[in-house]
Amino acid sequence: MQWLYSSRFAEIAVSATTWIVVTIPLWLAPFHPAVVAYGIIAFNLYFLTMAGRNAIRATVAYLKIKQAENVDFQALVSRTPARSQHIHHFVIIPCYKESVEKINETINCILKSDYPWRSNLHVVLGFESREENAPVKEKEIANKFANQIDIITSYHTLQDNEVPGKASNQTSAVKDIVERIISPQGYAQTDVVLTICDADSKLPPNYFSYLTYTYLSDTERNFHFYWAPVLLYNNFWQLPFFIRMQASLSSVLRLAHLEDKENLIQISTYSVGLKLMHDVGYWDVDIVPEDWHVHLQAFFKHGTRVRTIPLYTIINGDAVYAGSMAKTFLGRYEQEKRWAWGVSDIAYAWPRIWNTPHIPLIPKLKKVAYLSVSHLLWPTSFFILTIFATVTPIVNPIFKRTVLGFILPQISGLILTMGSSLLVVYTIIDILVRNKLDIKTKPQNIALLALQWYVLPIVSFFLSALPALEAHTRLLLGKKLVYKVTEKK
Repeated sequence: MQWLYSSRFAEIAVSATTWIVVTIPLWLAPFHPAVVAYGIIAFNLYFLTMAGRNAIRATVAYLKIKQAENVDFQALVSRTPARSQHIHHFVIIPCYKESVEKINETINCILKSDYPWRSNLHVVLGFESREENAPVKEKEIANKFANQIDIITSYHTLQDNEVPGKASNQTSAVKDIVERIISPQGYAQTDVVLTICDADSKLPPNYFSYLTYTYLSDTERNFHFYWAPVLLYNNFWQLPFFIRMQASLSSVLRLAHLEDKENLIQISTYSVGLKLMHDVGYWDVDIVPEDWHVHLQAFFKHGTRVRTIPLYTIINGDAVYAGSMAKTFLGRYEQEKRWAWGVSDIAYAWPRIWNTPHIPLIPKLKKVAYLSVSHLLWPTSFFILTIFATVTPIVNPIFKRTVLGFILPQISGLILTMGSSLLVVYTIIDILVRNKLDIKTKPQNIALLALQWYVLPIVSFFLSALPALEAHTRLLLGKKLVYKVTEKK
């Protein structure tokens, strides 16, 4: 009985459920085809509703970003020097096989910050000891930015209980600077804000002023993360069309995610107070996906007080690009598989539902339900939306001769066509946001941007459903995922 509350039970349950859903037409349609048909129609309607909701939320988020552009956060922060000048920002950049040019671009963006207390900005380069040429990179970067900004380097040596990745790197880097700099300088934990910044994340000039104002205005700042959407537009016109399309879709959906206040969880690049990270023991060092995971660490420590606060500004990042079409495709597949490995967070959360009596049961169940639905839809949606309506009548030829069996593909196709019309909204937002980032769209390319959505099902299968299905299958079989650095040129 105790096994039902274990992590392994959750791993098997969620990954097995994925395969049960994917194979529904094969084992249920021969006996109860109507049940399958009504399930397909219900899911298609759910998909249509979610697509419409995301279109609305992305539009609202874009309008709020435009509105926030008119706010002078630098002036707002400068008006309270007694408080704001004590805030120290440490930007943690995990570095492993990242090019010096890429890191330099990221630091240059930090140098363009309008934050009034520039001496309070610190860049922490988290190198890995196993990278042989890391010292050469360190010296080159330090020389380039000497006397411009405080550059701190930290080296992480992988321990036996750790797995390679951002989590173990960041924990090592933050513990190092706490010991070497923060504690000796006497900085209060509540006055130190950590920003986890991917090496390709270009922070906007207003980021630290905006973040500081929001942080100081937040009475619950010791329990909150802060996140601005990381949009994948930095190398947009270099990308093969199938990666470019995914970059557009991911970026628009991240804008929409910004408006999901109840379920907002930070991804990729985000900020958090040192106090909260100290409370949770920093990032767990034996996991691969760290952003949702550390949110769960905090949630099961402090309960519903833990939230992610949206910042209405844009961080510009790189999509996967490895030069050749084939290498880019494989790199994008590996990246999606790594993201989908976040399904392992459910196994982390499941046993903690039952051993954290200080947190009410209902919020814990809602949190795990949200995680489960998010990860189950990832590998299964493609099959339900594109294949099930056609396969079900084939598997059960008798059902095909019924009215419901005959019209099922037509009904499913109609609902999907209605959902496809929302892609016009997605395309418009995509163009508007890129224009804001000075990544222009030539008039002759607008038609191409619209037409490329019609190959979305094919791209979704190979670069979303399939890698997610592999991740879930690996979890089912108990095979761990090894972190692989994504190549971005």
